[in-house]
Amino acid sequence: MTKTLRTLRKNAANALTYALLATLGVLWVLPIAYLVYTAFRVTPSTGIINSLFPSDLQMGFSNFSRLFSDTMFLRWLGNTLLVSVCSCALTTLFILMVSYALSRLRFKLRKPIMNVLLVLGMFPGFMSMIAVYFILKAMGLTNSLLALILVYSGSGALSYYICKGFFDTIPRAMEEAAILDGASQPIVFWKIILPLAKPIIVYTVLTSFISPWCDFIFVNTIISDRNLYTVSLGLYKMINAEKNSFNDNFTVFCAGAFVVGAIIVTLFMSMQRYYVEGVTSGAVKG
Repeated sequence: MTKTLRTLRKNAANALTYALLATLGVLWVLPIAYLVYTAFRVTPSTGIINSLFPSDLQMGFSNFSRLFSDTMFLRWLGNTLLVSVCSCALTTLFILMVSYALSRLRFKLRKPIMNVLLVLGMFPGFMSMIAVYFILKAMGLTNSLLALILVYSGSGALSYYICKGFFDTIPRAMEEAAILDGASQPIVFWKIILPLAKPIIVYTVLTSFISPWCDFIFVNTIISDRNLYTVSLGLYKMINAEKNSFNDNFTVFCAGAFVVGAIIVTLFMSMQRYYVEGVTSGAVKG
């Protein structure tokens, strides 16, 4: 009787757990499904959604046609791609070098520096937004894509801990053997360590690329020239340009969001295996 009761309790607990997870999954997918549906939905005159499933419902690519013909979406997308690629390259380089130095080299103040970087990395970036803006203004760099690249890549080294954990798993014997053969520390880093660090490099590239790709706060603060908008700021300005812009451009906004999301999802899915391997390999105590 006791065994049967335990089995019933276990099954009930499992059922409640799966029901909760299924509910959360539906709630998570529902906004994405609505965005995709709205992006392909054809409306007679305006983009406003008066009824979710009207009797004259039609699906098509007219919203995408308006997106590419009536807006500067391609230019905004190019600006976003330029900023994301440049800041991703700089951030990845900073993180790899800082992580390797903190993992392999032993010097004074090493642990205090690690603790300070870890604490600073816990603060949201927008807390420094006003100070960063006035610094860029004093240097004459506001309203430029270079300013965005500097902002996104400037704090890259604060995310060193995952990468450092990966470097801690690489045996030191390989480096010691190379040094005994006459290799310098930079050669060891570029020729021996980096070829072994492909998973963590992919992980670092993905995380460094996603942040500027999706950011809105800093670009809205620094950029005012319409030709220099990124997609996040451009779509926001498009849908809020005039009083009725939201009603007229809502479906076009969803089409733009679909394109932006599809690009980053495709990039992530194509490198998912290396991403997971990099996270799990770097999750060690260092």
